[in-house]
Amino acid sequence: MKNLPLHKINDEVFIATESIVQLDYKFIQFVKEMAICNSKGRARICTHKTNEDNLHEMIIAIRSDSYVRPHRHPHKIESFHLIEGRADVVIFDDQGSIEKVVKLGSEHAFYYRLDTPRFHTLIVHSPVLVIHEITNGPFDNKASEFAEFSVESENVDCQDYLSILKRQVACYLEQRENNNANIN
Repeated sequence: MKNLPLHKINDEVFIATESIVQLDYKFIQFVKEMAICNSKGRARICTHKTNEDNLHEMIIAIRSDSYVRPHRHPHKIESFHLIEGRADVVIFDDQGSIEKVVKLGSEHAFYYRLDTPRFHTLIVHSPVLVIHEITNGPFDNKASEFAEFSVESENVDCQDYLSILKRQVACYLEQRENNNANIN
């Protein structure tokens, strides 16, 4: 781990070991390299020490071909602060229709916060996206509810679903742009 003060949990998760966490761009480069190298196309550095902590902060890198299954967190708030890259945060209604798209990137928003339990996913447009995510703990991997309208992550068709979703987002954004042009 290139002499970085990190404890490896698995190929995707690393825990900062110092009591006062200080991250520089070596850590960003490291987490990007780990996302590029692993099979799921994502990696994270947790600055919280345990799953039981009340506040969870992570530096997360996600490759553009990584599929984040639409999900919601019934008792959680989450926010992203963009560090590097471009992505769309897609918010759905319960039936799978797109309600909102938050564009993240240098020419768009650099911050996003969701404080209600709504289905959401990420579509990454840059080779690798790097975000700082904050959410409340403790972490329970069974607490996320996956959208029935989406494809399971282990399904071989998840890349097909991701392609369809990208087209739906493009249509949604085009329609929104046309509606705004008609108003003006």
